[in-house]
Amino acid sequence: MKEEFVNETDAFMMSKKGYEEMLKKLEYLKTVKRKEVSEKIKQAIAFGDLSENAEYDEAKKEQAFLESEIARLESELKHAEIIDEKGLSTSKVAVGCKVILEDLERKKKVQYYITGRLESDPLNGKISWKSPVGSALIGHKKGDIVEIKVPRGTIKYKIVKIQKG
Repeated sequence: MKEEFVNETDAFMMSKKGYEEMLKKLEYLKTVKRKEVSEKIKQAIAFGDLSENAEYDEAKKEQAFLESEIARLESELKHAEIIDEKGLSTSKVAVGCKVILEDLERKKKVQYYITGRLESDPLNGKISWKSPVGSALIGHKKGDIVEIKVPRGTIKYKIVKIQKG
């Protein structure tokens, strides 16, 4: 696992599960969704005059968006670096680790899974290592107290436990 976290290609680090989910999404878009959009275009063409055909215009916009999304996913998958979760050390926080923290002000425990930016889902406890909290935690060890500046002020966390994701 890379120790430096400054290279832009590092932003494409992801878990094997996340990579596989992205592959499934790409496959769905290329097979199912493309056919659906193609069908919409055919139906709109059947209405006749394309110069004033709102259905045709909408279907073409949807097709352009779909092709853009497919291209983006293909590029991200091409540049993805899958995290070797078996080889992860739990001696310090790194991408792929689950971190249990104690909010020292609120005396409450929180848990985060540190991800690459493509898998980030803060509402479900998955935060990017490039986020304010994620980047502040990277490299710290169990027992460390980390002060993190966030939009609403500064949070002090004590690292209680570091686990493999």
